[in-house]
Amino acid sequence: MNLAVDEAQFLSMLLKIMNAKKTMEIGVFTGYSLLTTALALPEDGKILAIDRDKEAYEFGLPYIKKAGIEHKINFVPSDASSVLNDLVNSGEEGSFDFIFVDGWPNDCLKFHELAVKLVKAGGIIAYDNTLWYGSVAQADNKVEDEYIRSFRNFVVEFNKFVTVDPRVESSILSIGDGLTLCRRLY
Repeated sequence: MNLAVDEAQFLSMLLKIMNAKKTMEIGVFTGYSLLTTALALPEDGKILAIDRDKEAYEFGLPYIKKAGIEHKINFVPSDASSVLNDLVNSGEEGSFDFIFVDGWPNDCLKFHELAVKLVKAGGIIAYDNTLWYGSVAQADNKVEDEYIRSFRNFVVEFNKFVTVDPRVESSILSIGDGLTLCRRLY
């Protein structure tokens, strides 16, 4: 999905406040959030961008090149779970300042377990679409759209989990389609 403009502006400011240098993006799509992140990072900042769909990434690549930030991005056309597991197994635990997750709702819990290992203590993991079209505030039987209903319970389950996860401090922001920030505590 595309990142909302207000969410992009917020993430840009957050990355600058954090002085983030080493980041990861899970789920790139056409690269708008990737562009936003790369522009916010210092000249020597790096982004590991993971997405199965290389064609979607290549759609946004001309804009990334025009902005002169292609050198900050390492795009990996792959399944995110295998890349994250490889990073954990190769000693990258606690090495990322910021991780942005814009994946399918049914994968968020799996990504969370690995992202918490990879982000440093005090680092941020940001999850997109955690209000899921506002459906998380509705009773399941009141959600009429089949597509929204098919993923709603995954989002509700994820939101409940991160709220009580003792490894992170979390906050759901009502920008875009919902942005959950998790700061790793230890």
